[in-house]
Amino acid sequence: EGKASGGRHPCSPWGQKAKGFRTRNNKRTQQFIVRRRKKK
Repeated sequence: EGKASGGRHPCSPWGQKAKGFRTRNNKRTQQFIVRRRKKK
């Protein structure tokens, strides 16, 4: 009793992370991105 395992991250009603998550894309560097780097 009294031990909840982990809470959810703070989210907006539509599931977007609310704290510490970049929500706006950076228009200054957007034009330089040619292709995504693939994950190792």
